[in-house]
Amino acid sequence: MLLPILTFGQIPPNYYTSVSGLTGIPLFNGLHFIIDNHTVIPVSSLWSAFEKTDAKPNGKVWDIYGYVPSGPQNYEYTFVTMQCGNPLIESDCFDIEYTWPQNWFNSVSGPNSDLFHIYPSDGFVNSKRGDYPFGTVLTPTYTSLNWSKMGNCGDAGYMGVVFEPINDIKGDIARSYFYMSTRYDVESASWGNSPATNKSTILPWQLTVLMTWHHGDPVSAKEIARNDSIYYLFQHNRNPFIDHPEYADSIWSAYVGLHESELDVKENYSIYPNPTDNGKFHIAGSSVNNKIEIMNILGELVYREANETKISDIDLSSFPNGVYIVNIRTKYAKHSYKLVNSNN
Repeated sequence: MLLPILTFGQIPPNYYTSVSGLTGIPLFNGLHFIIDNHTVIPVSSLWSAFEKTDAKPNGKVWDIYGYVPSGPQNYEYTFVTMQCGNPLIESDCFDIEYTWPQNWFNSVSGPNSDLFHIYPSDGFVNSKRGDYPFGTVLTPTYTSLNWSKMGNCGDAGYMGVVFEPINDIKGDIARSYFYMSTRYDVESASWGNSPATNKSTILPWQLTVLMTWHHGDPVSAKEIARNDSIYYLFQHNRNPFIDHPEYADSIWSAYVGLHESELDVKENYSIYPNPTDNGKFHIAGSSVNNKIEIMNILGELVYREANETKISDIDLSSFPNGVYIVNIRTKYAKHSYKLVNSNN
């Protein structure tokens, strides 16, 4: 495919015009609609896509868990011929690394082939990482040849095993997670939870780690070129946090350093009257720009709105009397309430 040379390294004109001037959750929502509905490539195409998105200047595989930023490489892989089977040691072969593990999103179509979080990596190190979250390793129980590490977490808010890549890769992974959380915000109802995520929402402890990595490892020329390749050759959407690193601070900085127990304090809501007054009630909260969904006892969605004020007036007078569940979803938590609808 022939591409205009001048387009590479440049954001397409007007790509982010619709979010100009937005901050916080409105920015998050606006970015979602920009990068939503991308062209989904088959999982079987990932191997060949890597040849366009993850080739070193010498044509070898840019392996995120084997790459050495300076000095001689410990090993390098050739595309196609060195794809993985069953690696016995590091340097046997390269594999497909889902930085957001497939188990966390139940391997559903879309994210299972989304190149913005999928990279080639050494197969043996990939198997060591498994489904562990990313974080700061306190005492390594395993160290790869390029000094990627695995061991107990030293970050506040989590005490389990984590995987820590080298510094030159940390920002790439952080911006991959920011993309995933934004791209799949609406589509993640069927996803599972993990020690680091709740569906597509990044938990506060993990977010704190990723924001630190985002700032400590700025966007590189390699990321910019990869962003362009994915946009022009494959998915036709972009990672906004590579194009505009400041977007991450605008959306998530208020939550960095929080613990999960603090979210209920930061995001406090009340529903009144309950039972409703002839089907009418109010939701008052400490946060704006949340999503309100109401389900009947069969689990069917009967009402949805995006609230942009601290008080929302809702009318269920056209719905039968009975018990409903009101879910108020913000970027970092879901608050659920039982509501009795009364149309007397």
